[in-house]
Amino acid sequence: MKVEIFSDIACPWCYIGKTRFERALSNYEHADAVEVVWRSFQLDPHAPTRDPGTSVDHLAHKYGVSRERALAMMDTATRVAAEEGLEFHLARALTANTFDAHRVAHIAAARGKAREVIARLMRAYQSEGANVADRGTLVALGAEAGLDETEVREALASGAYADAVEADLDRAAAYGVTGVPFFVFDETHGASGAQPAEFFLAALRQLGPQVDQIDSPGESEPSEHGDEGRGAATG
Repeated sequence: MKVEIFSDIACPWCYIGKTRFERALSNYEHADAVEVVWRSFQLDPHAPTRDPGTSVDHLAHKYGVSRERALAMMDTATRVAAEEGLEFHLARALTANTFDAHRVAHIAAARGKAREVIARLMRAYQSEGANVADRGTLVALGAEAGLDETEVREALASGAYADAVEADLDRAAAYGVTGVPFFVFDETHGASGAQPAEFFLAALRQLGPQVDQIDSPGESEPSEHGDEGRGAATG
């Protein structure tokens, strides 16, 4: 079974959704039969690559509200994140362009370290106020998460993996993805949002391989419908 997860480094709900999905996967009986593919998405492809402002000021401007009101709007994500063991400091977050950060995520995927590196990038954005459009910052973050510092620096300088990011963005458009996180199960079933871990576990059990399917692949088809109620997976 393949699960594609479209997310943006700049999205707090993507970090929450990642945490919940991974907890569900750790409790899934056939987790070793699941291939997780992280896909790039940009909520704001026009975000600055230099001298980014704060996300709270951007949010206030976008919705025409005060800075205090924008901070209050962020509180919900912060509270939910805390329930998942994540510590957000969204008032520090910078509206930095995430394209190069997604390139680093692709380097990580090629080295089998996507999970760790994406988590490090998300924490840097949501909790530490890091400028993830700055290549020196990205090199340091990648190295902290286990990537080779020289490889990351040279890849960013050369434009490597830019085509992989663009391919993900095109794939998202083909699926009709307009918001993230968005989860696609075996290219046929979609689930939107940072659903509870229980939802993801139910989806994995319903749509994923059963014992007889692992022994004899292709003998039966999963149901087309996900868990009723909270954002069910849909075909």
